[in-house]
Amino acid sequence: MGNYRLCMCFIRKFKVVEAGPPPDIKDHFKKYTDSATHMTAEQLRTFLVDVQGDSTASIADAEKIIEQVLHKRHHIAKFTGHTLTLDDFHHYLFSADLNPPVRENQVHQDMTKPLSHYFIYTGHNSYLTGNQLSSDCSDVPIINALKRGVRVIELDIWPNSTKDDIHVLHGRTLTTPVEFIRCLKSIKEHAFSFSPYPVIVTLEDHLTPDLQAKAAQMVMETFGNMLYYPESECLEEFPSPEDLKHRIIVSTKPPKKYHKSKNVKRKGNEYQKDKDSDDDAWGKEPSDVVSDQEDSVSIESDTSEDSDDESNHVGVDAYKRLIAIHAGKPKGGLKEALKVDSCKVRRLSLSEKALEKATEKHGVDIIRFTQKNFLRVYPKGTRFNSSNYNPLIAWMHGAQMVAFNMQGYGRALWMMHGMFRANGGCGYVKKPDFFMKLGSRGEVFNPRGKLPVKKTLKVKVYMGDGWHLDFKPTHFDLYSPPDFYTRVGIAGVPDDMKMEKTKTKEDNWTPVWGEEYTFPLTVPEIALLRIEVHEYDMSEKDDFAGQTCFPVSEVRPGIRAVPLFDRKGKKLNSSRLLMHFEFV
Repeated sequence: MGNYRLCMCFIRKFKVVEAGPPPDIKDHFKKYTDSATHMTAEQLRTFLVDVQGDSTASIADAEKIIEQVLHKRHHIAKFTGHTLTLDDFHHYLFSADLNPPVRENQVHQDMTKPLSHYFIYTGHNSYLTGNQLSSDCSDVPIINALKRGVRVIELDIWPNSTKDDIHVLHGRTLTTPVEFIRCLKSIKEHAFSFSPYPVIVTLEDHLTPDLQAKAAQMVMETFGNMLYYPESECLEEFPSPEDLKHRIIVSTKPPKKYHKSKNVKRKGNEYQKDKDSDDDAWGKEPSDVVSDQEDSVSIESDTSEDSDDESNHVGVDAYKRLIAIHAGKPKGGLKEALKVDSCKVRRLSLSEKALEKATEKHGVDIIRFTQKNFLRVYPKGTRFNSSNYNPLIAWMHGAQMVAFNMQGYGRALWMMHGMFRANGGCGYVKKPDFFMKLGSRGEVFNPRGKLPVKKTLKVKVYMGDGWHLDFKPTHFDLYSPPDFYTRVGIAGVPDDMKMEKTKTKEDNWTPVWGEEYTFPLTVPEIALLRIEVHEYDMSEKDDFAGQTCFPVSEVRPGIRAVPLFDRKGKKLNSSRLLMHFEFV
């Protein structure tokens, strides 16, 4: 009897019952075919217009869909006059390739506004392969980020051990360095492999004057005509992404005063600074200073007397001319730092903790600052494991460069991936118009203000499929099919945040839920739709079974196939959900 039970368990484990079309799909098919058994191209076109919200759909569009479905399902080569059965119709709707939830590879926003009008896909310590303290530095994560559409690459540049060359590494840690020139060459090769819009290289500069001259030479020789130089230091506004296509932009703190000092030392792979070092550590906790030396205010060296000679000054002048977006803090407090200069565009950097503190009293000032200037936010220094922070506080205040550890993991990174699925994944997402508006008395958007509901999103989770193709039969449960449930909700301004959860469907590789949720939104323009699937485990932590996230503003109404991604953000081959989206 025991053997029989064991045998039955294994039979049950491998059994995958294909779920048919849910009731809503059957109803739509019946309605648009007048209860016939097949759907014509004209009937499909009407469905696309009425249900899928595609007002421009033509007969030719419908015929193309029919061709694609029949070729994929039945390998039919000649398509004249063909129609769809109910199962064909269901297959089309449940195909992530043919019927995705957002517009893919399609830049549709206005790209002619100044660069400060856009959220920009931004990396932090882009050269690190793992944690912040001991992982290898490499050009591989830089290449991977660029291929994903990341547009801001950060490089920490330091003298090598013999002080005759430039290394990229996380200073005062055990990270193994990579050559600066190698990173530059990889940026040049891969910068526009995914997106034609400009790549910004932010340099966290710890170089001596002679090495700054060498850095300038490397940058100019590597990028050549790709480099963007402002025509004058007086910039009322920065050029647009459209104007800067296929250009490289350098951003760092301009070199100031040079003087001899012996406060930069290297011990093994660790860089150390004395306490009197003049770091731009404003707005940081002590741990942030240790982990993330932002844009050093002055370059101090222990080189010989000739370090200030004429050749160095010439070289440093060349380095200074490379800098298109000047970084750094003005003298004085935060209020002073957020003042807008009418003829100068600059970049200010704040740690996540400094930003949170700043938004309490100066939220409106930050928004006003980011209408013209750039705000970069970076992870606090204690995130040694390369985790990330909630990006929405920064986006709510207009920060363009929300710097993330792209080699990290977790829900915050999923939200970052989700935000930049917008606008064809090109790495630039236009900020909502309300961020850029000035009232008659100079008023700007107040992120802390109470706002009315502007739009309501209704979401129905029909069913899921594909896990049996992406995971081993024993991945979730050893002796029975998995018990899946879905979490769906909104990440956005505090009033819009809400998460819902479906019932758990036991012992089923193709769960059918048919549950609907309503999400009232006060600021739909920056709201993200978050979706996760988990497998319920009675005795341990629930198993992860896929996730996705995308901007509410990009959601295509109607019945859509929603592809799922793994923890790192890589698309799963087959796992997906069938969902319905409606704006009311």
